Amino acid sequence: MGLDIRWPIGLMFSLIGALLTAFGAIKSADSQSLGININLVWGIVLLVFGAGMLIGAIKGKKNPPSA
Repeated sequence: MGLDIRWPIGLMFSLIGALLTAFGAIKSADSQSLGININLVWGIVLLVFGAGMLIGAIKGKKNPPSA
């Protein structure tokens, strides 16, 4: 089968992470709790997770499992 669930998961988390990171960078003074920019931090976390999923999907396609 050609379906790899890592593609849509990676794209979704990367898109949301990019939007949240941009919003956190623009509105840095409004979204602080205890001096930490929550939107910026979690945007970066989502971007890293999404990128990891996309990298896994790319590497998985290069080496298909032998059945």
